Amino acid sequence: MTPELVGQPMNTICSPVAKSVELEEPIRAELFGVERLEQHAASLAVAQVVSDDARVGRLLTPRVLDNKRVLVESYQAIARTIRDEKAITPADEWFVDNFHIVDEQLREIIDDLPPGYYRQLPKLASGPLQNYPRVFGVAWAFVAHTDSRFDPEMLRRFVMAYQRVQPLTIGELWAVAISLRVVLVENLRRLAERIVHSRKARLEADELADSLFGSGSLAAEIPASALRRFESNPLATAFAVRLVRRLRDLDPKVRPVLRWLDERLVAQGTTADDMVHTEHQQQAAMSVTVRNIITSMRLTSAFDWSEFFESVSPIDTILRTDPRYTEMDFVTRDMYRHAIEDLSRGSGLSEIEVTTRVVTRARRAEGEPHMRKQPERERHMDPGYYLISQGRRAFERELGYRVSWKERLLRWYVRGAAPSYLGSLAVGTTMVLAVPLWYAAETGVTVAGLVCLGLIAFIPASDLAMALINRTVMAILGPRSLPRMALRDGIPKELRTIVVVPTLLTSRQGIDEQIERLEVHYLANSDDDLRFALLSDWRDASSESMPGDAELLASAVERIAHLNKRYGPAAGGGAPFRAVAPQAGLERIRARLDGVGAETRQTP
Repeated sequence: MTPELVGQPMNTICSPVAKSVELEEPIRAELFGVERLEQHAASLAVAQVVSDDARVGRLLTPRVLDNKRVLVESYQAIARTIRDEKAITPADEWFVDNFHIVDEQLREIIDDLPPGYYRQLPKLASGPLQNYPRVFGVAWAFVAHTDSRFDPEMLRRFVMAYQRVQPLTIGELWAVAISLRVVLVENLRRLAERIVHSRKARLEADELADSLFGSGSLAAEIPASALRRFESNPLATAFAVRLVRRLRDLDPKVRPVLRWLDERLVAQGTTADDMVHTEHQQQAAMSVTVRNIITSMRLTSAFDWSEFFESVSPIDTILRTDPRYTEMDFVTRDMYRHAIEDLSRGSGLSEIEVTTRVVTRARRAEGEPHMRKQPERERHMDPGYYLISQGRRAFERELGYRVSWKERLLRWYVRGAAPSYLGSLAVGTTMVLAVPLWYAAETGVTVAGLVCLGLIAFIPASDLAMALINRTVMAILGPRSLPRMALRDGIPKELRTIVVVPTLLTSRQGIDEQIERLEVHYLANSDDDLRFALLSDWRDASSESMPGDAELLASAVERIAHLNKRYGPAAGGGAPFRAVAPQAGLERIRARLDGVGAETRQTP
C-alpha cells in the first residue's frame, strides 16, 4: 500500500507520543475515476502480502472505542461553541447535525466485530497496515481514493478488480461492510480532531487580539509581552488567518503585530494571503469530506450487503453453474458457503478449490451407473449433498479433511442421539443427587434413609438435569434451517403441490372450523399451483360406520364445494380445494394420498 494512500500509518496512530506531536492526516489521496480505481485495485492486490498465521494480528476494537471517545468529546466541544453563539464552519455544522448517525454507526461496529470472527480474517504481513486484516487495507484504499464517498457500483468494480489478481475469502467479502464503516469512522475522527484543533487556534487568536486591544474583560497588554508565548512553535493556519482578520485595517498601534506576523509567516515559507487561501481550501475540502462520510454512513446502513456479496463472490460464480443453486433461498445458499469455509479450513485447500471440487463431484454423479433411480441421481447431482447432507463424510475423505477432536466428539454424540441423551440425563441426575446425598451421609443418615431421600429427590433432580442438558445442547448445536427453494416467481407447474390437512369428522361445528382454517391457509398462500385438501377420518368406534357419519362427510364435501365456487378454479385449471374421503388403515391412506398427489401433478 502506497504511503500517500494511507495518510498516516496505522502502526503510529495509536502512539500517544505521535498523537501529542502532530495531528493525523485525513484518509484522503488522489481522487480516482472508476477505471483508474480498478487499476489501483489490481496493483494493490499484487503489493499486499498475507501472513501465514491469520491468528496473529492487531484488534480493531480498541481503536474503534478510542475513536468513539474522541468523536464524543469533539461533539461536546463544538456543541459548547454553538451554545456560546460563536461562529462555526460548515464541517462543524455537518458533524453536529448528523452526530446521531455517527453514534448509531459506532454501536453497530462494536456489536458486529466479534473477536472470533476477526481472528479468522487473513492479516497483512508487511506494509503500513501490517498485522491488520487484508480487507481492512482494501477498504482503506477505497475510502482514500474516493474521498469517503460510497458508490456501490464503484465498490463492486474495485473489489472485482482486486479479486482478478488475488481472490478474497468468504469471510473477507462479508467483512467489507464492517471494514468500510471502521475506516469511515477513523477518517471522521481525524477530521474531528482537526476541527477542534482549528477551533482552539481561532480562540487563541481571539484572546491575543483582545489582549492587544484591551477589549472585553482583558486589560490591554504590551504587544511584545503578548507575542512572546507564540515565539517557540510554528503558527497554525487557523490561528494566523483569524489574527490577520482581527488586526487588519485597525488601530495603527497593532501594525508592529502585523509586521511580526508577516515575518513569522515568511520564516515558515508562506504569506498571510497564502495562509488565507490555504485555510479556505482546507475548510472547503474538510466540509466535503465530512459530508461524504455522513452520507456514506447513511447509505451503508440501508444498502443490501447480501446482494453485493453474491455479486462479487467467486464462490457464488462457480456454484451458479449449477441451476439448482440459483433456485434456492438465501439462507440455503449461505449454508453451502459456510460448509465450504469449514472444509477449506480443515483441508488446507482454498475455498475456490473446494468449490470447484464439489461442483465437479456433483456433475460426475450424473454418469454413475449405479444410480438408476431418478430421485437418487438428482440428490447426488446437487452440491449440497456433499456439503450439508449424507455425502459430506465421503467428500471430506476426498479432500483430506482433518476433523477436530471437538467436532469428532460432537458427531459421535449426535450419531447416537437417543442413547447419548439418555446417558447424559442419567449422569446429570446422578451429579445433582450426589451433593445432597453425600451431605446427608456425612450427617449420619442411614442407608435406608439415603435410599428414601434419593427416591424422593429423583424427579426434581431429573427435571433440573434435563433443563441443563437441553440448554447445553441448544447452545452447542443451535437451530438449523432446512434447505429451501426461493420460488421467487411462485410454484412452477412441475412442482405443483397439494397441502393435505388431516382431521377427524366429529361434528358440524368442528368441520366448519377446519374449513375456515383451510380457507385462511389458502388466502395466506394463494398460488395457482398450490392446492389444499382435507384428509378426513372417523373417530374410533366399535363398527366400521356409525349413525351420522354419512351426514358429516356430506357436510364436509358441501363446504369444500362452496369454497371452490367462491374462489373459482385455479388459473392452471382444477379446483383449489379438495376433500379426501376416510380410509381405514395406514396403507390404504398412504395409497390414497399417493393417488391424490399423482392426480394433482397431472391436472392441467
